[in-house]
Order: sequence, then C-alpha cells, then structure tokens
Amino acid sequence: MTQHPTAEERRPANDGPKAAARNRAALIAAAREVYAEHGLDAPLSGIARRAGVGQGVLYRHFPDRAALADAVLEENVREVEQAAAAAGASLAGVLGVLTWHLTESAAFIGLLHADRTGSRTEGRTENRTEDRADGVHAHASALSERVARSLRGHLTDGHRLGGADDLMLAVAMVSGAVTGPTRAERERRALAAWRLLGVEVGAVRPFAG
Repeated sequence: MTQHPTAEERRPANDGPKAAARNRAALIAAAREVYAEHGLDAPLSGIARRAGVGQGVLYRHFPDRAALADAVLEENVREVEQAAAAAGASLAGVLGVLTWHLTESAAFIGLLHADRTGSRTEGRTENRTEDRADGVHAHASALSERVARSLRGHLTDGHRLGGADDLMLAVAMVSGAVTGPTRAERERRALAAWRLLGVEVGAVRPFAG
C-alpha cells in the first residue's frame, strides 16, 4: 500500500503561505474525488490522506465537515461562472461543464435543490440551531442563484427554457437522473435526460480555462 508522507515531511521549510495555499487546493480536489466515490459521509481522514496531508492540516483549513463541503461547492460554482464568462461561451458549453460537476458531486446536486432541501434541514433542530440551518440554506440558495445567473446569461430569445423558472427546473430534473455506480453511467443518464428535454449539451468536461 502506498504510504503518503506526513504533513511535516511534505512541508518545505519557511514555505508557510505557499504550502498553505497548496494544501487547501489539494484538500478541495481530494474532497471532490472522495465525495464522488463514497458520498458526503466519507471520513475526513480519507480526504486528508488523498490530499497527502495530515488531518491536523485539514482542520486548520476547514474546522468541520460543513466548511469543507462549502469550499467544494464554491469551487464548483466558480468553474461554472468562469465557463459562462469565457470568450465564445455558449449555453451548450456551460451546460457541459455543469453536467460534469453533476456527475462528480452529490453535494453539487443537493445545492441545485436548495429550495427543497432547505425546508427539510430546518426541520432537523436536534443537533443544530435554527440560525445555523437558516445560514446553510441561505448559502446554498445564493450559490444556486449564481449557477442560474450564469446559465440565463446565455439563453437566446425564444429558447424552450426561457420561462421564469424553466431553466433551473430543467437542471433539477436532470440532476435527479444522475445516478449510477460509475461516472460514465451517471454521465450517460444525465445526457439522456437533457435529450428528453430537447436541450443541446456540449462536451461534458471540467472548465479548462
């Protein structure tokens, strides 16, 4: 079995700020992969190992599971926004990036159902305060709206998803179809759902800059 070096072994001397930025990026990338493979309940220790850092490093950047999930979601949304803002961007291309994230991230799918998941979260008050639940819901709703704004900016006049709520309803419908044991199967189902909706989707891939 491959043994990852400890955080102390990996960290160059006097390279604190640069190492911190690298470690944070590695943790987000590792969390995205681990969540896709094992779901949001995957042990944080496994994410730290995948990133090649100690668990203490993880907690310095992300004090709890929610903070790490928020960082992964923020990175996903930022990539969709970057794809939408790129020169020559089209709705089909941005949907391809969005669909890639759907196939990679159960958390991202939950984000796009923010309105519905928020009501359920607010009902579970045994282990969290109402203020915390409201804050999580507000954050998810804000991120979801950023995704919607990125997509709406590329809708052409008369597009079949041009109605007030049609675009994000279609995204939610497609995200509901993103199931399966492998990424290839999840992508196949997502593209089949888009076809049934009569919507063109570009290459399913991460935003490459």
